Amino acid sequence: MAPRSGNGGVLERARLALILAALVASGCRHRALPQAFAVPGDTGQALTVEVINTTGKSGLARSGARLLRSAGIDVVNYFSAATGDKLLDSTRILVRRGNAATGERVRSVLKVGRVVVQPDSTRLVDVSVQLGADFAARAPLEFHP
Repeated sequence: MAPRSGNGGVLERARLALILAALVASGCRHRALPQAFAVPGDTGQALTVEVINTTGKSGLARSGARLLRSAGIDVVNYFSAATGDKLLDSTRILVRRGNAATGERVRSVLKVGRVVVQPDSTRLVDVSVQLGADFAARAPLEFHP
């Protein structure tokens, strides 16, 4: 019988610990995180818009706001015009700050309207959208606050 070594198998335990560490490390490979949801409008120039329903039909301003928001345009306000105001037959996209290309970006989302450059420093938006009777809500719209 061979005499026992005086180290109590320390080297053998170290070898087993190294093998175990290698196995654990090989099992812990870096996995890609799932992609986060895309943020609408995170590319391109920021654009602030107000939407005004001038048709007298209930809910069109909200529908227009949702449509623009889904395209990444920041709608800061939407409302219906007062009942005594003039009702519009066609949608007008009034560019308050910027150039006609700014209005065309909004028009491409709405698919209707006429772009008019009408600077107004009292409005705190880039574009005012006056929805007319030619705008029809598109369904189905996803929920967006």
